[in-house]
This record gives sequence, C-alpha cells and structure tokens, in this order.
Amino acid sequence: MKRLPRLFLTLGFCLMLAVPLPAATAPAAPAPAKPPGVALASAVSTVTGIAISPLLGTAAYGAYLNVRAPDRAARAKLPWFAQWSFFLPALLVVGLCACKDSLGAVLPPGFKKPLDVLETMENKASGLVAAGAVIPLTMNTLSKLVAGSGTAAADPGLATHGLAMLPLGTMDLSWLLDLLTVPFGVAMFVIVWMASHAINVLILLSPWGAVDAALKGLRTALLGLLTVSATLNPWVGAALSVGVIIVAYFVAGWSFRLTVFGSVFCWDFFTLRRHRFTPAENDNRLFAGANLATVPPRTYGRLVLRSNGALEFFYRPWLVLPERSAAVTADKAELAVGRGLFFSSISTERTGTLFILPPRYRGHEDVLARAYLLGGGVRDAGLRRAWSVLRELFGGVAAKTQVV
Repeated sequence: MKRLPRLFLTLGFCLMLAVPLPAATAPAAPAPAKPPGVALASAVSTVTGIAISPLLGTAAYGAYLNVRAPDRAARAKLPWFAQWSFFLPALLVVGLCACKDSLGAVLPPGFKKPLDVLETMENKASGLVAAGAVIPLTMNTLSKLVAGSGTAAADPGLATHGLAMLPLGTMDLSWLLDLLTVPFGVAMFVIVWMASHAINVLILLSPWGAVDAALKGLRTALLGLLTVSATLNPWVGAALSVGVIIVAYFVAGWSFRLTVFGSVFCWDFFTLRRHRFTPAENDNRLFAGANLATVPPRTYGRLVLRSNGALEFFYRPWLVLPERSAAVTADKAELAVGRGLFFSSISTERTGTLFILPPRYRGHEDVLARAYLLGGGVRDAGLRRAWSVLRELFGGVAAKTQVV
C-alpha cells in the first residue's frame, strides 16, 4: 500500500505520454492557411491556456472551434471536445465550481472542503484528458511546419486533416516528427498544469473561503489575459505564454510536491482509508511541514524512530531520486499531534508545524503519538491557527526547486 501513490503517479505520467500518440491523427476540418510563425505562436498559446485551466480551456476552445465552423457538415468533423455534447456540460461544471467558490467565502470550511476535493480530482482528470485531446492536434501542426509544408491551420486544433510528410518520395516520416514534438508539447503542458493545479491543492489546505476565491480569481484572470492577448496579437500571446512557462519551470518542485500532496489527500479522503488503516509502530509515511530544517514543505517521506530515541525523516527527491534523510531536532517532549478537521499535524508551540499527516491518520492520532513517544500527546487544532497555516502555505522556502 505504501507504493500506491508512486505507482499511480507513474501510471498517470505514462498515460499522458501514450494517449496523445494515437489521437494525433484524428480527423478534423481544414481551415485557411496562416504563416508558419503565427501558427507556432498560436500553438504555444493554446497549450499554455488549456494547461492553466484544463476543463475551462478545453471547453472554451471547443466552443470557439464550433462557432467558427462554416456549416453543419464542418461541425460534424470537429474533434469531440468541439461538440455541444461536451463543451456545454463542461462549461456548466465550471460555472458550478465558480458558484461554490463564491458561496465558500461565507460558509464554514466543513461545508465546502469536500467540494474542493471533488474539484481537485476533476482538475487531475481533465488535465489528463486535455493532454490527450489537444496537445496531439497542436503538435501535428508543428510537425507540418518542421516538414516544411508551408501551410498550417488557422487554429491548431483544426490542423489534423493530414499527416506531415517529408519530401522524401513516398516515405512517411510523420511518426518521427510526432515522436519529437509530442513529448515537448506534453512537457510544456505538464509544467504549466502542475503550477496551476497547485492552486487547487492550496485551496484544500486553506481554511478561509475568501482566500480560495482570490486564488481561483487570479488563475481565471491570467487565463483571460492570455486569451485576449492571443486573440489580438498572436505574438503577444506567445510571449506571455513563454513567460508563464518560465515561471512554472522555476516553481516546478514546489508544484510537484503540492500535486503529490493533493493526490494522496484525495485518495485517502474519497476511499475512506482511515477506516481500514492503522499506523505502524514505526516508519510511517507523512509530509514534511514548513518548519522541518533542510526539507522543503510537503515533501513525502517516512518518519522513523531510531533505537537511540531520535526521530529522523527519510525521503526521495521527486519520489525516485536517491534517498536522503533529515534529523528532527525538536525536543520530543514538546512534540504533539494536532487533531484537525480534515487532516492532522505534528508540531510544537515553539517551532510550529514539522509534519502534515494525510487524512488516513484521522482518528489514529493517539496511536501515532504513542508510537513515536511524543511528550505533547494529542491536542485539538482549530481555525484559531488559520493565520499561521496561511503563512506556511506561502512561505519563501516552499518555492525551492532543487529538492522535492
């Protein structure tokens, strides 16, 4: 069971690489040609915009393609995400999420948090679907440009009416171009999506509905700015997209740790794992808090009680790199398990939060405190600590990328 999060992460990444390949040859209606440079700029803006908000971006892009189609026959040839049966329900879900965030500003966290978990899972699923539906179409356009065809579709999503052909007689090397461009597009999408998805996980951690609405508003505003810029001037949109990609690259470690945290949180929450889980006498998996020296916040690892009574945290950067360790220097007599509403933590009054416990530990705080000989026992942790939690979420050390 301890390897399940890593297994699901690996399978998800493999799917994001594999799904786009067969979809790259999906038929669609032709469109008037654009200069290759403009088509390239549009492709970058399209991938970036959908990565920021997969469900909203895919639905809005599909609606745009549907409206641009000249007749019913052309609409029938559009990809599935450009059909009314998809983008209307998708936009309805987006609207419901917006209403949830608006009402959440005045509702207690307990009423809104389960819906936040649902939205986090939706964002993961729609991100995977968007990677398989839109990136191959965009990368196919880039393949045509590399092949020197000199024509590209006005919209990247419509450039799938033929395969890129190198001028080598009857030899079709389009598969080689897709093999080179699709991974690049997937990597660009994943980096931006992780940074955007981090907002959903921050909402899971935040105790204030007003903060949730502000975070969601900032993301929507960025998507709107990118869309307007790309519509008015493709080069301005591409420049803004490149800026977003660069920022997302430098916070990739922070985003990855939040993505892992959100995945484990959602899995434990919806599978009700705490009802069939019992903490081990030693070597339990949890997340580093904001005050564990030398370890970035939300790093996933193992807390071990040494034979000499010392506590040590073991973790693997990016979950797969060689294992590292960090000694817990806080006095065990001061350490206590804080019992929260949805997840608990291990902290001291003097140093703050050292570890964050996944939801599976809810109801097992006493067992964990005895297993690690924590002198502070178990205490209730309520909303009175909301401000300190908020400061930890956006702590400067959280954005380090060299260690995950």
